[in-house]
Amino acid sequence: MTHRNLIAILRGITPPEAIPVARALVDAGITRIEVPLNSPQPLTSIVAMVDKLSSVAQIGAGTVLNVDQVQDVKDAGGKLVVSPNCDPEVIRATKKLGLQSWPGVMTPTECFAALRAGADGLKLFPGSLIGPDGLKAIRAVLPKGTKVLAVGGAGPDNFAAWAKAGADGFGIGTALYVPGLSVEEVAERAARIVAAYDEVLG
Repeated sequence: MTHRNLIAILRGITPPEAIPVARALVDAGITRIEVPLNSPQPLTSIVAMVDKLSSVAQIGAGTVLNVDQVQDVKDAGGKLVVSPNCDPEVIRATKKLGLQSWPGVMTPTECFAALRAGADGLKLFPGSLIGPDGLKAIRAVLPKGTKVLAVGGAGPDNFAAWAKAGADGFGIGTALYVPGLSVEEVAERAARIVAAYDEVLG
């Protein structure tokens, strides 16, 4: 399975859309998919995606805020836990269950707390508030090899600026999916995003 450092954030997706939308993303080359837990019946969508696509995609949940939700993601077959915040308890629980942990961070203090707790990488969120200049400053003090994804404010138009500042990849939400889009529209957006990513980081 080829992993671009792109996570599709499907906030608001419903179970009937889950498989066709996920297939469209995988076909376009995005193989990491997060269903935020504040979506309608998120665990049902995750179970469906895992059942059909686990051999070709890494499926998981976003907006994971507590330890019980980490267990729910594990029980649904998810492999990826993404949070908007840095909660060491959630990170430790995620790693104990063998899942990937990508907590949200904004400050050096949160970055180091997340890494100490065992995070696989850092989700710089909201990226629009920090900007590439903020990432560049934080990057100077992070341990070498730390993976950082810019999320919230990162898109095809500014991938190059983020990459130059040290971003390893991106979480993409509304630029990729919003409720009401057809599968074809999601596929078109995904193709544009993958092409822009490959041009900068491929």
